[in-house]
Amino acid sequence: MDIKIQKSQLHNHQKVQITGSKSESNRLLLLQALYPQVSISNVSNSDDSVLMRKALSSEEELMDIHHAGTAMRFLTAYFSIQKGRETIITGSPRMKERPIKILVDALSTLGAEITYLENDGFPPLKIIGKELTENKVTLAANVSSQYISALLLIASKFEKGLELTLEGKITSVPYINMTLSLLNSVGVETSFVENIITVKPNTTDIEPQTLTVESDWSSASYFYGLIALSDVGTEITIGSYKSESLQGDSVLADIYEKFGVTTTFLKESITLRKSSNIDINSIVELDLKNAPDIAQTIAVTAFGLGLECYMIGLHTLKIKETDRLVALKTELEKLGAEVIITDLSLHLKPSKTVNSNITIATYNDHRMAMAFAPLGLKVPIVIENADVVSKSYPQFWEDFKTIGFNLK
Repeated sequence: MDIKIQKSQLHNHQKVQITGSKSESNRLLLLQALYPQVSISNVSNSDDSVLMRKALSSEEELMDIHHAGTAMRFLTAYFSIQKGRETIITGSPRMKERPIKILVDALSTLGAEITYLENDGFPPLKIIGKELTENKVTLAANVSSQYISALLLIASKFEKGLELTLEGKITSVPYINMTLSLLNSVGVETSFVENIITVKPNTTDIEPQTLTVESDWSSASYFYGLIALSDVGTEITIGSYKSESLQGDSVLADIYEKFGVTTTFLKESITLRKSSNIDINSIVELDLKNAPDIAQTIAVTAFGLGLECYMIGLHTLKIKETDRLVALKTELEKLGAEVIITDLSLHLKPSKTVNSNITIATYNDHRMAMAFAPLGLKVPIVIENADVVSKSYPQFWEDFKTIGFNLK
């Protein structure tokens, strides 16, 4: 399904409720599978979380998780400790191109029994669950935080717990801290000192409890983009958010001040307001090593405002649903941008015009569809395969239509 966005204008003072964080939901769903005493409210209704929940409750041998990268990593760890159970995990053609060797090697070091069914280092995987008796492993500190979190989430079920050493400069610290905080919330003892993370084995019963998932900050980024591209005085309220967030993408509140957007934290929501216009000659420089998922939205915002933007810390974008750096360059240049990329950076040159009626390819990547949508405030634009948004934000187009977007 393609969607054509006619040039639109936001209705002012709207309120939108956004689904729970996919990152928090998937971590808590795995913890709930390990500790059934835990209940969860405001779980994400994203495709990824639906697939995660379905896989965790299934007794089938074959698990197809389609495009869900987080589920692939977390479930690989989970099924490796399901004693006596044989599981095959596969996914979409793109999933079979996404590396998982780092995690498999780490689990194997700890005693797991995992084999590759097609290409070495990539899904699909055959896993025979067993008790993991080793408790020490080392990873490069700059690997995807999902590999690290996958190990941490199951570690309290190891006989001796886990001591994980990270070598080098650590990236994606907020996502690691999110995992540790959620472990603590269910009663698992952890520590994170310098480059060593420790998870203690669980030796007592977990208390029955209900944990509420905060709304997804990555999804909030598209509303930040909308307000940044709107007239001064335009505002929108989105929920449910809190100032002390576990999510790394909550840095949006600080970053978008560079685009003239202020954030006001209310009891259970935030109000975004376009407070000022930005000097067209300014340069936005950002290190997104702790929040790479918002790079696409920021790049499109800067382009729509005609600003120069330089972002680093983007090395993990090459192994997402698509190579997001190449995809961003390709689609922005169709709109009239000049973009230079390396393996870990993107440099957007200032642009004076935005080409209209361009069709944006989404590459089966939900964030490509949503990141480019705010440009409908500037020009008519077509989003190809628009229903890909269901991966993380199924109500995206309905919400955009409610707040003023003219969709066909």
